[in-house]
Amino acid sequence: MQAQATAKFVRVSTRKTRLVAKNIVGLPVEDAVNILKFTPNKGAAVIFKVLHSAIANAEQVPGSDVDALVVKQVIVNEGPTWKRFMPRAQGRATRILKRTSHITVILEES
Repeated sequence: MQAQATAKFVRVSTRKTRLVAKNIVGLPVEDAVNILKFTPNKGAAVIFKVLHSAIANAEQVPGSDVDALVVKQVIVNEGPTWKRFMPRAQGRATRILKRTSHITVILEES
């Protein structure tokens, strides 16, 4: 049995979020929740919310054991980038790229 949840267009960098996602792949859900709860990154907070959503989706399936769930995969893909400009010295402007992510958490019973 698999359960998944997705968060799209999240305003967090893909590279920074992947570093957090690598820490929880293959762990039981309880351990993954504890790691994410005490990781001081914005990406950790977002993955924490998506993980809770995936757990809630797994609870809706009849006959599923939520305590036996394991994080099978965390996919962090790049979303659209917001392009902004910042004024600089001597009338110039610099491009600022505000990156977004699409985050998917897949859970599986062990």
